[in-house]
Amino acid sequence: MNGRTVYSCSTLAVRASGQAITTIEGLAQGDALHPVQKAFLENDAFQCGFCTPGMVLAVKALVDKNKQPSREDVKRAISGNICRCAAYMNIVNAAMAAAKMA
Repeated sequence: MNGRTVYSCSTLAVRASGQAITTIEGLAQGDALHPVQKAFLENDAFQCGFCTPGMVLAVKALVDKNKQPSREDVKRAISGNICRCAAYMNIVNAAMAAAKMA
């Protein structure tokens, strides 16, 4: 929301009224994937897909602010998202690859 990561599960809809909202569906430009989406695909950073939208958007917000994040920066950025398949290592690898593409 307005370029900041917020969790939809804990954000009241009224708080989002009139705000700029970026969703996973809004990242790709036509058929061209956003670099973070591409990095997730290339690094097998999702399994069931349950956490993927939140992880991708958290990584995008991080990379927008920090073009050279450390692995610890990535872990901190995704800490509010839970991956039930435990694909965390691939997600961190994807984030590091996305930062290089950005």
